[in-house]
Amino acid sequence: MSRKCDICDKGLVAGVQYSHSHRQSKRTWLPNVKKVKAIVNGTPRTIHVCTRCLRSGKVQRAI
Repeated sequence: MSRKCDICDKGLVAGVQYSHSHRQSKRTWLPNVKKVKAIVNGTPRTIHVCTRCLRSGKVQRAI
């Protein structure tokens, strides 16, 4: 499954995780992406959308 939002292009972010003793480990943060049937250019299509875009109403869902 694609880990990128088709609406806002939010994707994987890499960084460093610190413990309480400042030990470091590399890790990635993944967005909460859902597979949604939505209206795109007047036709229903299945796209990957993050939950922030779903909640804010940037996507018109197909029934």
